[in-house]
Amino acid sequence: MNSIFENTATAFALKTDAELERAYFLFKMIANEPLVKIGTAMTNFAIKAHLPVEGLIRATVFDHFCGGISEKDCLPVVDKLFSKGVSSVLDYSVEGKDSEDPLDEALEMVLKVLDFVKEKEAIPFAVFKPTGYGRLALFKKINKGETLSTEEEEEWSRVVARYDKTCKKAYDLDVALLIDGEESWIQDAADALAEEMMDKYNKKKAVVFNTLQLYRWDRLDYLKKLQVKSTNQGFKIGMKLVRGAYMEKENDRASKKGYPSPICGSKQATDENFDTVAAYMMQHLDTMAIYMGTHNELSCIKMMELMTQNTIAPNHPNIWFGQLYGMSDHISFNLAASGFNVSKYLPFGPVRDVMPYLIRRAEENTSVAGQTSRELTLLKQERKRRKI
Repeated sequence: MNSIFENTATAFALKTDAELERAYFLFKMIANEPLVKIGTAMTNFAIKAHLPVEGLIRATVFDHFCGGISEKDCLPVVDKLFSKGVSSVLDYSVEGKDSEDPLDEALEMVLKVLDFVKEKEAIPFAVFKPTGYGRLALFKKINKGETLSTEEEEEWSRVVARYDKTCKKAYDLDVALLIDGEESWIQDAADALAEEMMDKYNKKKAVVFNTLQLYRWDRLDYLKKLQVKSTNQGFKIGMKLVRGAYMEKENDRASKKGYPSPICGSKQATDENFDTVAAYMMQHLDTMAIYMGTHNELSCIKMMELMTQNTIAPNHPNIWFGQLYGMSDHISFNLAASGFNVSKYLPFGPVRDVMPYLIRRAEENTSVAGQTSRELTLLKQERKRRKI
């Protein structure tokens, strides 16, 4: 099964020679950590100083990692991906806003995307991020159990209303909805809201999916407690499984504030945690649905092998694999070619507003051991095969 991911002809079938060269150039740059830090600082300065750099960003890193500046702008990419059996998750990647107007704009955008999802088979999920629907500082207060002012209580009720309006529309349209993960110091508050929505809208099947960041060592225990709750209250569990996006920030904060880090002690422990939770959920497909958000080949192989051993069809509706657009095409397209359910997270939004997402992508690729070198190796193989 391992050789499935070595097929670069399938992996890069949609890339023109020029796009292949751009990908090779970008990952060469990302592989250089000092260059990423300098480039990030320069880009942030250029954006804040309103220098005319959007065209350059759009032609390089933006077009590689994003679907477009609007949902309609993404449709050619969506159709192109689906021609190879890879679905899309349109992700309005504008985050961390601190005023009400952008939060309501994010809500309206997700509602609009839900209409798109219903109309297009190629888009099986919608997604939103908790901090796209509420202020970070407010989530922090809720997470700590602090008393809210009258104004804050009203503000929180609007956050709950945004959640409910989105989840109800997903339920009415019979469309699955992914809720992204956050930092541990606001995740409990986000979890509570997601659970409330699952209890309300997941009675017959998983419509609402929360996220488990499995570099956290406590997540299997959390899942098992949620399973007891779901059994007692009669709802299905939907979960997106990821390793996690805030490791350095989590460890730094724990060190500064003097509490035990919520992050697993090693990469191996994280990998084992991820695979254990995925296997656990797969044994409960009657009440659980899995979205495997991973760029780890071995985790994908283990899930594929478990599905084969348990005679579970590759296209079982409760198991999806997912990768980010612009990364791990060797996983996505080869899985799709073998009949598995696969989607790409397709970020979109105005170039300036999506920059925090793009910077995080570059930093993550730099910090994850082996990720960028694997991308470069496969791109080299395909360049050689095409003799570029």
